[in-house]
Amino acid sequence: MRRNHTQAKFILLGIIESPCAQAPLFHSFLLIYIVTLVGNFGIVTVVQVSPSLHTPMYFFLTHLPDICYSTVISPRMLADLLSEDKTISFTGCMMQFLTFAFFGSADCHLLAMMAYDRHVAICHPLLYVTTISSRVCWQLVASSYLFAFLSAIVYTWCVFGGSFCGPNSIYHFFCDVPVLKLVCSDTHSSEMVIFAFVTTNVVGTSVVILLSYISIIRAVLRMCSAQSRARAFHTCTSHLMAVALFFGTAFFMYLQPPSSHRSLDKVASIIYTMVTPMLNPFNYSLKNKEVKGALIKCTRNKHHLYSFTTFVTDKDVFFLQDS
Repeated sequence: MRRNHTQAKFILLGIIESPCAQAPLFHSFLLIYIVTLVGNFGIVTVVQVSPSLHTPMYFFLTHLPDICYSTVISPRMLADLLSEDKTISFTGCMMQFLTFAFFGSADCHLLAMMAYDRHVAICHPLLYVTTISSRVCWQLVASSYLFAFLSAIVYTWCVFGGSFCGPNSIYHFFCDVPVLKLVCSDTHSSEMVIFAFVTTNVVGTSVVILLSYISIIRAVLRMCSAQSRARAFHTCTSHLMAVALFFGTAFFMYLQPPSSHRSLDKVASIIYTMVTPMLNPFNYSLKNKEVKGALIKCTRNKHHLYSFTTFVTDKDVFFLQDS
């Protein structure tokens, strides 16, 4: 018997069923989420206030939706770790899936844009300013989010457009592709459409990244100076680490039939929804001399401003006391 979707509810079984482990997990994931927020907001702030970082690479970096898709998952997951009631409404589940699919798809495309940016910078440095102009950057970001939105709509319709008439327990800690296992109607066509769009988003963007780095490696190996080669490789290491973490877990999670999802999927999901957004700011800041230099400069400017303010305040107090 088909349920009324507006009244249907799902039960998120969470990361682990053991009550003893939920409190330690809560504190661990809360710390990860706080570090994610502080780190990502910190990177965005440093890029905005540092003219030396007003380049296409950092423009794309500030538009990565790491905070967004982590925020879609983390607060609800943290609440479920402390609550006995783990139910979520049909509408709530659908909206969580829609927003997560949107930000996750956008992340794939923006990582590919960053790889293309590095390709042009290293392989065609004389054309870099004209090829990756400010207008082009905005167009690339806008097109990434537009295609991500269309993909998210298709994903959501394929997963939630069927009939839910059986079990309502989701063996996961958020509403993702495993929801499709609860659909009573035939899901073969939906699985094929999802697979096609995931292939376009994940495989297509990873091919762009792969081809970009093949060209980069060829260009770097043709450089005569060992110092130039080291500097060129160094500018790409941060992006490569982010790509490896994100795409590695995405391939494992989504390029398999929904019927074959298993417990290891939770580990993969934790990596790309919580660990990767937390590591990315440190990855780009600690391994990048430009960001470290901007951070030191901002810290020194803040210290000088504080010293000047203290000096002026002390003088005012001194004159007030004299008068």
